[in-house]
Amino acid sequence: MKKVGIVMGSDSDLPIVEKAINTLKDLGIPFEVHVYSAHRTPDEAGEFAANARKNGFGAIIAAAGMAAHLAGAIAARTTLPVIGIPCKSTNLDGVDALLSTVQMPTGIPVATVAINGAANAALICAQIFAVEDEALAKRLDEKRVLDAKKVLQKDAEIAQRYNG
Repeated sequence: MKKVGIVMGSDSDLPIVEKAINTLKDLGIPFEVHVYSAHRTPDEAGEFAANARKNGFGAIIAAAGMAAHLAGAIAARTTLPVIGIPCKSTNLDGVDALLSTVQMPTGIPVATVAINGAANAALICAQIFAVEDEALAKRLDEKRVLDAKKVLQKDAEIAQRYNG
């Protein structure tokens, strides 16, 4: 199986990124995690992206806040799917990062999840990989069933508490 590259612009993004890490672990998808900045380490970020396919990656998750150029900088150097996670910051609640991540020019796409939406970024990678991997597709189906059961359990608890 290909692995997912997870890149964050700063280690301060790790609490957000850990949701993607945990989701990939739960689904049995291999990954690597790195800290590369689009602005402070552009050569390293670019080299990682340019060599990602050759190094066994099938998709890349890029998380950054504020100017949030990391996903776009990564996407500019690879044709692998890039999923951007705009991270919430103190200034504009992550809207700045969302707009920076989602507004890519034609020809350099970045799939963008919600602000701090790391689990969904990992799930998109899993769904991409599951196109060719029936066992992974089955694990995704099982996760959906389990998630639905959790919601219905919460419904039953709330109904019992308030509906008599």
